[in-house]
Amino acid sequence: MSASSQNRVDRDPQPDHARPGRYWSGALGHAGQRSAQILLILLLVSVTVYGLLQVTLVVIPVLLALILGAAIAPFVNWLRRKGWPSALATGLSFLLLLGIFGGLVTGIVFAIRSEWGDLVDQAVAGFDQLYDFVLNGPLPIDQEMLATARDAVIDFATSSTVSSGAIAGISAATTFATGFLLMAVVLFYFLKDGDRIWAFFLRMFPEGDRRDKARLSGFRVMEVLGGYIRGTAIVALVDSVCIGAALFILQVPLALPLTVIVFVGSFIPLVGATAAGVFAALIALVANGPVVALIVVVVIIAVNQLEGNFLQPVVMGKSLSIHALVILLALTAGTILAGIVGAILAVPIAAVGWAVIKVWTGEDDGEDLDAKEIPDPKDQPEMESAEK
Repeated sequence: MSASSQNRVDRDPQPDHARPGRYWSGALGHAGQRSAQILLILLLVSVTVYGLLQVTLVVIPVLLALILGAAIAPFVNWLRRKGWPSALATGLSFLLLLGIFGGLVTGIVFAIRSEWGDLVDQAVAGFDQLYDFVLNGPLPIDQEMLATARDAVIDFATSSTVSSGAIAGISAATTFATGFLLMAVVLFYFLKDGDRIWAFFLRMFPEGDRRDKARLSGFRVMEVLGGYIRGTAIVALVDSVCIGAALFILQVPLALPLTVIVFVGSFIPLVGATAAGVFAALIALVANGPVVALIVVVVIIAVNQLEGNFLQPVVMGKSLSIHALVILLALTAGTILAGIVGAILAVPIAAVGWAVIKVWTGEDDGEDLDAKEIPDPKDQPEMESAEK
């Protein structure tokens, strides 16, 4: 072999079977890399969610404390700007919030508990009347399919599963008390030392663009959570007052517990208030006849239109700037993972996630904010000094 041929062989690249990354080249190889990355991310998310579900007694109180803290933080800061000492402003806000929250929960429990049996019985009777109307109405309906659906709904409403669930809920009072106490303690420290706690976590990010994005993300999280819970409470209050007033005027029985159910249901977007209103309409159908039930339905539709076209955009603002499909999917996932509590927490968590994504992708650069509004960890004392 000549010298030129030998040099040409030496310069030839390695054959395909000798190159270490040969299987990941080309379009199929790149698709395989992306698929592996997606699978790893899904595995990480699944393991994280599974781990959090094992400690719901800790996770749920902390999330509730964070949401409530975000809702009342502007009031605490307002008191501080008025010259109140930090400890006094925190203590007053904390006691005020606990009083409102505890009174609301107590009122809801007593309003519904004493009337729950009558509510279920009249709702089932209303469903029976609606079933007879549909069955004997002018539209052709498959009787067998309709009867199967009717029996399934009534069996669930009157089955031992519902009763055993209620008994299990009563027996879990100790767990609820533990979670409530933990939430109260965490909430107090969030209100008292929230800036120091957040500054401590920010120090894990290197100074520069990443820390700035982390600071902005934290500010957006508190802004979204606070705006969401305050806006939802206002919307729920308006829904319950409007529908409850109609129930009282029309003399629908059990109007007070139905009003409370509407208020609670309004904290579940899209479906909560509507489902509670349908429940009220079924009871009105039994007790007051189809005309009153139809009026209740009209009131519910009008309130929903008022909520969707006026209250939500004005009260919520940027707090719920996510698509209705995302809200529906979040509600479904939250309900599957954590029941009613998951349905209530799913939407604010989705809104927070979207806000953080917009910050880290550069879509939200915080130009609408004054730099002084976002706390800097350099301006906060060390966590250790707070204990002294």
